[in-house]
Amino acid sequence: MPQTSATTTPELTTLQITLENHIVRVRLNRPDKANAMSRQMWHDIGTAFDWIDAMPEARVAVLSGNGAHFCSGIDLAMLAGVADEVDDDCEGRKREKLRRVVLDLQDTLTSLERCRKPVLAAIHGACVGGGIDLACCGDMRYASAEASFSIKEIDMGMTADVGTLQRLPKLIGDGMVRELAYTGRKFTAEEAARIGFVNRVFESPAALEAGVMAVATDIAAKSPLSIRGTKEMIVYARDHSVADGLNYVATWNAAMLMSSDLQEAMMAGAQKQPPKFRD
Repeated sequence: MPQTSATTTPELTTLQITLENHIVRVRLNRPDKANAMSRQMWHDIGTAFDWIDAMPEARVAVLSGNGAHFCSGIDLAMLAGVADEVDDDCEGRKREKLRRVVLDLQDTLTSLERCRKPVLAAIHGACVGGGIDLACCGDMRYASAEASFSIKEIDMGMTADVGTLQRLPKLIGDGMVRELAYTGRKFTAEEAARIGFVNRVFESPAALEAGVMAVATDIAAKSPLSIRGTKEMIVYARDHSVADGLNYVATWNAAMLMSSDLQEAMMAGAQKQPPKFRD
């Protein structure tokens, strides 16, 4: 297992990770398999986003895929191996093991959501099955014009179980989620933007790269403490009442408002110059 620390960029076998100008680039790196999610990739994703969360210099992450596609979903070889992984003479224990496998996969993707830094998904080519699950965990999603999407699990005779059916209804309308999940049909980048799944569509993968990096650069220039608090509040508000959210943000700002970032922003504004925030 690769050794990582809060100051060393992880060296992972299925991901490429770079950190420059406070922006972490996380690239799925199985291009010969259309970035299908192997068991190792699942492990690496959790490792990567736990590291991003802990790394002070990392202020925002951009998630993309090497090769022709963003992600073709779970690796079928991994699915085939699950039966051996959970095998047990006791049927109850076998089912318990299988449940733990699913919960572990769910937690891996939740690492994007749990990460205090915003995660921007830059999607080109195919985004299928587990790729949809992965993209749903990002803060924002952007696509190139040729990108296509599909909740493919229904065509494999299974119920999507690592987040799409729980997170997508919070992003787009209930009826549209049901249509896409029940039929497994392919939908385009243009439709993804129209229903609110992606923020914006760019004309090409190159334009997508430039556009998403521009957004990431803008975010990286903001107060890191305030960005982390904003993400915390938005994720919390999704699953709680307005009253609960207001109470939480009052407590948060009672603790975090009087920061050096607030002073820096006010002084920079008065001097009409860009603020410089500590990590």
